[in-house]
Amino acid sequence: MSQLKYARKGPDNADAVVVFLHGYGADGVDLLGLADPLSQHLPGTAFYAPDAPERCKGNPMGYQWFPIPWLDGSSEAQAAESMAASVTALNQFLDKVLADERLNADRMVVIGFSQGTMMALQVLPRRDQEVAGIVGISGRLLQPELIEAEALVKPPVLLIHGDQDEVVPFQDMNIAGQALQQAGFTVYGHVMEGTGHGIAPDGLGVALSFLKDRLDK
Repeated sequence: MSQLKYARKGPDNADAVVVFLHGYGADGVDLLGLADPLSQHLPGTAFYAPDAPERCKGNPMGYQWFPIPWLDGSSEAQAAESMAASVTALNQFLDKVLADERLNADRMVVIGFSQGTMMALQVLPRRDQEVAGIVGISGRLLQPELIEAEALVKPPVLLIHGDQDEVVPFQDMNIAGQALQQAGFTVYGHVMEGTGHGIAPDGLGVALSFLKDRLDK
């Protein structure tokens, strides 16, 4: 698989890095705009936003980490195959970012939105080196019954979700939080009241506080 295309913002000699993982049908640039308000408080941080490997079946203008059978008519086998390929591609991308920035994993936070959260919670706990943290917004933990046995590292996790989410049910936040805590993760949560499938200002503010706590050292 070819390397993921990406966009970057931030200083040349960064002392920390944040990676955004976009949702189904979007692209990296869709989330990279968040770097502007965040970078004012994290001036030494580089921000990366890759595009997922595949064009999205449900939105050909965007990308997907894996197809969603009940949305796009793909098979479960196709979804599993794409997921495995995306896991490999994302691991390679994270390795490249750390190498290019000459930073250790403990200077990286990964922020996922929707399907990007699913990828973050799938990949980061199964890597050899623990990142500084994971922020999962409006997503879910895939196969929560596997995380306890398969996690190699347990970075702190912040889960953020709108209680009016019409795409990924709000209760998925609790399912993920309970499974992660049972597996030994430190988990924080924030409910964006009255918010659907998106990122409200209060959610972004909580994410910023988490980033500063994990990276401003």
